[in-house]
Amino acid sequence: MTDRPVTPPVRAHEMRIYRRYFDLIAQGRKTTEIRVNDFSRKKIKEGSLIRFRCQGDEVLTRVTKVARYADFEEMFDHESVASVNPLATRAEQLANIRQIYPPEREALGVVAIGIALVDPPRVGGG
Repeated sequence: MTDRPVTPPVRAHEMRIYRRYFDLIAQGRKTTEIRVNDFSRKKIKEGSLIRFRCQGDEVLTRVTKVARYADFEEMFDHESVASVNPLATRAEQLANIRQIYPPEREALGVVAIGIALVDPPRVGGG
């Protein structure tokens, strides 16, 4: 009798994300995720996998590019505003981001992570 090989779970960076951004990623409309460049983000490289999670739902993406910047202003000088959030202007996005990240966190630097869907979203985290 031969045991079938067990497929291990896909190893991926895990990120929690607000519902409005999760839905845009799941629809393929948000193709750039931005975060402060803290210790865990420094490990992300082109080709890495990121699993975004929101309230029991998840979506798996592959990193297509990684770009690091001094702050959010510089990042938006180089990255498409629509790729980060196609529903908001640059000014609206800066205001939203600065509600999430205080100045001392932004001072760590910013990383813009290009993402592409790998699998369709899974509802219920199953």
